[in-house]
Amino acid sequence: MGIKQLSLERVPSILLLGVVYVAYVLIGGVIFWKVEGDLGRKDLSQLLMNKNKLLTTYTCLNQEGLEAVAQVVQDASKVGLSLRGNYTTDGFWKFTSSAVFAATVVTTIGYGNMSPSTMTGQIFCVFFALFGIPLNMAVLNRVGKYMLAMERKLSDYIKEKTGRRKCTRFFIHLVSYLCGTVLFFIVPMLVFQQHEGWTYSQAIYYCFITLSTIGFGDFVADSNPEKVYPDWYSILMACWIFFGLAWLALIINHSLDILERLNSHFKLQWRGGKPEEPGSGSGEDHNPDTQVEDEDEIKKPPVN
Repeated sequence: MGIKQLSLERVPSILLLGVVYVAYVLIGGVIFWKVEGDLGRKDLSQLLMNKNKLLTTYTCLNQEGLEAVAQVVQDASKVGLSLRGNYTTDGFWKFTSSAVFAATVVTTIGYGNMSPSTMTGQIFCVFFALFGIPLNMAVLNRVGKYMLAMERKLSDYIKEKTGRRKCTRFFIHLVSYLCGTVLFFIVPMLVFQQHEGWTYSQAIYYCFITLSTIGFGDFVADSNPEKVYPDWYSILMACWIFFGLAWLALIINHSLDILERLNSHFKLQWRGGKPEEPGSGSGEDHNPDTQVEDEDEIKKPPVN
């Protein structure tokens, strides 16, 4: 009976969700193709013109020499060396840069601007990520629960004073979103604009790409070999990444909870307002992944 009910009720929703997902990805691909495709062709044409101009200006430089120069520039960029002037930096693998790299490994950001090149470093990176990624997820989950617990305590305190539960919870969530946006997006945007020389749009783009763990690597802070960064810069970046990931995970959990509530509401409307019978197999009230605001988990602080 449970299998029959699953085939009649769950399969259509799964197929609908799959169709929406595929359509969303394809629409995104079409938009990126239209927006970036023409610009990419223009960039290629400009690069070819610059290449021909370079070979014409420096007659002693042939195609092989140009490829050799390009290889030197590429190798220098991989290790973080500056080719301007008569000086070089210490490269990427300083202690502070290495610590930030370790943080990007366990958080699965993976910018790609630096990576281990020795066999020992590559093998260590595999085992470091193998144990570090689950540890990072566990720590972020616990930090997110503490954040949620603080929100709930503050909400309960204001509710006792005002007697308005729903308005209070909405207000607390809104304040939390706004404070997190300022702390993890606006303030870092100003810092990166000041120390990296990026525009505000590039800085806010980098903040989201980093905290969402997409990590394209087109913009990476604390990696310009032509700049001298203060010692506190890498420490500030590591703290920003860690707490920003926890905050963004909390936002995602809230969003999933809202989607689950909307799904339950539409299902109830589709059934004509009749509540589900116990044991119907929907798993709506028994799935621990969808119970983001479970009373026991939130009101009781996690045990260290």
